[in-house]
Amino acid sequence: MDDKKLVFFTAIEDQGGVIVKETPKFDLDLYIQNYKGRTRFERLFHIGRSSVPLCVDALKAAVQEAKAGSDILRYQMAVNSLSQAAPNEPEAFLDRAWMGAKEKENRDTTTHLQAELQGYKNNLIKESIRMGNEDLGKHFEAIGDVEAAMDSFWKMRPDVSSTEQLVDIGKLLVRVAIERHDWKSVSNHLSKHVNTANDSDPKAKALKTYSKIANGIAALGQERYKEAALSFVEASSDVPPEVYNQIASPNDVAIYGGLLALATMDRHELQANLLDNDSFREFLQREPHIRRAITQFVNGRYAACIEILESYRPDYLLDIYLQKHVPKLYADIRTKSIVQYLKPFSCVRLDTMQRAFNGPGPSIEDELFTMIKDGKLNARIDAISKSITPISTDSRQQMQSYALQTFENYEKQALDRIRRMNIMAADLEVKGSRKPGGMNDISLSMAMDDTASLA
Repeated sequence: MDDKKLVFFTAIEDQGGVIVKETPKFDLDLYIQNYKGRTRFERLFHIGRSSVPLCVDALKAAVQEAKAGSDILRYQMAVNSLSQAAPNEPEAFLDRAWMGAKEKENRDTTTHLQAELQGYKNNLIKESIRMGNEDLGKHFEAIGDVEAAMDSFWKMRPDVSSTEQLVDIGKLLVRVAIERHDWKSVSNHLSKHVNTANDSDPKAKALKTYSKIANGIAALGQERYKEAALSFVEASSDVPPEVYNQIASPNDVAIYGGLLALATMDRHELQANLLDNDSFREFLQREPHIRRAITQFVNGRYAACIEILESYRPDYLLDIYLQKHVPKLYADIRTKSIVQYLKPFSCVRLDTMQRAFNGPGPSIEDELFTMIKDGKLNARIDAISKSITPISTDSRQQMQSYALQTFENYEKQALDRIRRMNIMAADLEVKGSRKPGGMNDISLSMAMDDTASLA
């Protein structure tokens, strides 16, 4: 790493950014071709500020992507980052002539669209007002004013005349909310707009898949990992990627769904929801390493599963949605693997586990101690013999305790019913008391004595 890059990434790291020094396995050009719209710039810019090997190429591509659009602020951000990391690149200098021309063009377009919309409002043409707000909102989104875009899209609601138009508004609002990483708004817009479509609609499958992927991204952002996993695995592979490639790609669906499922589902759920799921299996064909990792976990080869995932960690750390969740997800998968590994054994030597789980981090003994302390593992460590003994629960004792508790509950319910029957047979009435120790309590006590004598 040269001096300029070192200074650039040191500053990013000081601000809390994640720096990836390893070279990822994906090809940048092929990777970015999977996306359309504003997410292309977001991903390129994110990779450029996170990956040391791909920094210059990603930032140069981000500059070109921004210059092909209308967002001047994004162009300035990309050029500024590139000038810090590689100041000698031709793209590292601001094209002020382009910026001036584009700023004038954006201003003129805004004025023209606002004037058109005002004309539609004066003529009270609802359909034209709706389309005018949509055009203005898309323009604001293109120039980077996402707040104004959200406001314009929201103003389309009073002028809708069909469910399809309502759904289109929802998708626009969801797209802008995802760009803002406003995950709660994504869920709200999905429930209020997108999920109102009729299942008999020919576009229902495509809409459902879009909704599932968007909800999965929102749930991932809120760390609701199980919900996110279920959303991704319910997406249909029959839907063309053009339906949702402004927010994710089919490869993303496979990676997000596979990782989240490994972190939150047991072996039987993984088999049923992923490997036996014909639709999701099509997604997994695009990322065969995820399918191999899931298969290894289901077959009990946990160390092999972890080894596969560790080799792809740099790739996942460069994803705009996964990056901050990778350490937590990997830790959960490793914890699950260790717990599952110990289940069949009454005692395991620590050196055997060290060889099986020789991942990065502290020694296996320290890791096991932390898991026991946190309540994630029920076992004892023998420091003398250097072994670990799982503490298994007595199933017979649990069954007997459950049967005894059930009998006691049944006996209590039977006595309550007999007492109630005797009260009714004695033509007595039990009323609830307002104050403790009042007359109703005395009447109830007398009634209980009478029924006891009758019994």
